[in-house]
Amino acid sequence: MSRTPQPPAAAKAAPIVFVVDDDPSVREALSSLFRSVGLQVELFGSAAEFLQHKRPDGASCLVLDIRLPGVSGLDFQSELVKANIHVPIIFMTGHGDIPMSVSAMKAGAIDFLTKPFRDQDMLDAIMRALERDRKRRESEGAMSDLRARFESLSPREREVMVLVTAGLMNKQIAAETELAEITVKIHRGHVMKKMAARSLADLVRMAEALDVRRSKP
Repeated sequence: MSRTPQPPAAAKAAPIVFVVDDDPSVREALSSLFRSVGLQVELFGSAAEFLQHKRPDGASCLVLDIRLPGVSGLDFQSELVKANIHVPIIFMTGHGDIPMSVSAMKAGAIDFLTKPFRDQDMLDAIMRALERDRKRRESEGAMSDLRARFESLSPREREVMVLVTAGLMNKQIAAETELAEITVKIHRGHVMKKMAARSLADLVRMAEALDVRRSKP
């Protein structure tokens, strides 16, 4: 009896919104807003608290006050990048600082909202942020799967894949590798099957994504 394939954990995990603001009333107001539309929320009073917290493996975004005690929101944004923590950020400010908002957006922020903002503006920004993170995770998952398939190839199969995707015919590959042409065909078949490539064009796209190239002309 066949089993229905299960989606990966990241795909099943409910999206979550992290809120970092030193004002408890702001945290609670945002928590109520996000929960009212069915979102999970976790609240933090400082950047340090957020960094110490174990983040669940699912689509998420961060609502961040630009002016935090100890470290500015922009500095914290830079810290996250350096720590290889990829989470879309929505900045809040009570100051409407245009140069700061430009810097935040250039560094990858989703939006920059000036308090008091409309609830719908915040919710729209949250949905954009979660969708961006979902797509990033899907892309990373697909790439991880592709690398795993490539690593399952034998050294000879990898060599054949490189030559096939460089445009060589079986006869040319046989001459270069000093294999019989029938052996090349067998390896090529194994490569197509293990890589789950539907066509040669599909295999070429995979090689490009993996940055697998022929080392000599």
